Amino acid sequence: MNLISARYAFMSAYLKGEESRTVTSEQIDEVLQRSSTMQDALEIIGDTDIGEYLLDQPIKTFDDADEQLWIYLDKCLGRLEGFDIPPDMLRVASLYAEKYDVLNIRIALRVILKKMPSSMIPLGKLHSEGYLHEMSAARERDELSSILATCNLGYYIQTIEEISEKDTQSVSEGELALQNLYHQKVLAAFRGMEDGHLLEKAFKIGIDMANLQTVFRISLGGGGAAGAPVLSGGSMLSEATIQELLTLKMAEITGRLENTGYHVLAQEVSKGYEKGTEITAVDKVTEKHRFRMLKDLLSPRILSTSNMLWYLLLKELEVRNLRLTFKMLADGIPPSDIKDLVIAA
Repeated sequence: MNLISARYAFMSAYLKGEESRTVTSEQIDEVLQRSSTMQDALEIIGDTDIGEYLLDQPIKTFDDADEQLWIYLDKCLGRLEGFDIPPDMLRVASLYAEKYDVLNIRIALRVILKKMPSSMIPLGKLHSEGYLHEMSAARERDELSSILATCNLGYYIQTIEEISEKDTQSVSEGELALQNLYHQKVLAAFRGMEDGHLLEKAFKIGIDMANLQTVFRISLGGGGAAGAPVLSGGSMLSEATIQELLTLKMAEITGRLENTGYHVLAQEVSKGYEKGTEITAVDKVTEKHRFRMLKDLLSPRILSTSNMLWYLLLKELEVRNLRLTFKMLADGIPPSDIKDLVIAA
C-alpha cells in the first residue's frame, strides 16, 4: 500500500470510528421520552463523544449549551488538522468551514445595511483567526472588506461592493450572490478531487433542496414569485426549471417533479401541509429527504474523500438535533412539537 492509500485508510477508519460515537436516533428518542432537564439529556448521551464533552462543561441554560455545541463542532474541525490527512480531505474540511464564513459575512451585511442586529456563528476562518468580534462591530462595508482581505477571503469583496445600500432587494440578491460564489468555489474544487463526482453530486443535491424549499414556501404561501433570485448549480433542477416551478401551484409542482428524484418529497410536503396547514412542513420534510439522499450516496463509501464530507454532515446534524432538544427542555416545549424536526442519523 502506498503512502496515499495508507493515509486514506487511517482517516477513513478514524472517521468511521467517530461516526460510531455520535448520538443515535434511539438516544434522541429516549431523551424526548424521559428527560425533563438538560442534565437528564446529557446523562442519556453521556457515552457519546459529544456527550462526554458536554458533561464536562458548566451548562445551566440553553445559551450555555448552544455556545458549547458550537465550540464542540469547532474542536472537531480543529482535531482533524492534527492528523497527517490526505490533502483532498483537508480541502473538503476547509471548504466546509468556509460556509460559516459566508454566513457570517451575510450576517454582517444585514447589520451594516439593514440595521438588523444578529449573532455571529463561532466557526470558520474569521473565527479561528480572531476577527469575529471585529466583524460583528463593523458598521461600514469598507471595514468588512478590510477584514476579509486580512483573512484571505477577498474572493467575496467585489460582490459585497456591488450591493446597493438603499435597495432592500439588492441586499437580499447580494446575499444570494455570495452563496452562489461560494458554491462555484466548492464545486470547482471538488472536480479536481478523488471521488470528486460524488462530492459534487452531494453538494448539488443540497442546492436543489434549498431551491425547492423556496419553491414550496412560495407556493404554499400563495405563489407568484416569477423571476425571484435562486441558487445556481443544482443537480437535477436547472435555474430555468426552478423559475418555472416558482409560478406553479403545489399540485402542478408535484406533477412537474414526477421524473426527478424529488417527486416523493413534493408529495410529502403537500400532504404534510394539508394535514396541519403549517409552512414548517416544508422544512420538516425537505431536511429529512436531503439527509436520506446524502446518506445513501456518501455513507457506504470507504477509502474515499467523501468520507470526510459525510463525517462533517453527520456532526453538523448531531449539533442541530441537540440544539433543538436542549431548546425544547429549556423552554418547556412538548416533545411532540419537535419530534418531527429531529432527523435520525
